[in-house]
Amino acid sequence: MKHDIQLMVNGDSYSLAIDPSRTLNQVLREDLNLTGTKLGCGSGDCGACTVIVDGRSVSSCLTLAVEVDGKEILTVEGLAPSGEKLHPIQEAFIEKGAIQCGFCTPGMELSAYHLLSQNPTPSEQEIREGLSGNLCRCTGYNKIVEAISVSADRMNRKPSKRKSR
Repeated sequence: MKHDIQLMVNGDSYSLAIDPSRTLNQVLREDLNLTGTKLGCGSGDCGACTVIVDGRSVSSCLTLAVEVDGKEILTVEGLAPSGEKLHPIQEAFIEKGAIQCGFCTPGMELSAYHLLSQNPTPSEQEIREGLSGNLCRCTGYNKIVEAISVSADRMNRKPSKRKSR
């Protein structure tokens, strides 16, 4: 029997009738066509499926979609403020070469987003701990840590105040 659920994903509202055994990852990818959220290990160990649910970082492969009924979900597709402007985390990942094959990137970026929302000025060690649930086989993590540090600096900058003449 299908269950009716309501989801707010990246600011858009969705009403779905789903099988209660389906994961959030399956619903995001297959029903909503939001394929940025990856499915890696399927057991919550790799972090490729990381999304933000009501401000918490979760593994979408382990979360049943019915568990997030009525909640707000942020995926990598919703991280950028528009289709033309990337989020500072995404910009820094590109600039610092923190993207290679790209498979882990959405989960890494959302883990970084979650970390920086909790701790806007993390140390290198805190960044590494914040990424401890995310695996990357390509980069060796140093460029990812550097990108997160750069994005933290950018996100914490105050807009300059110019005097008008």
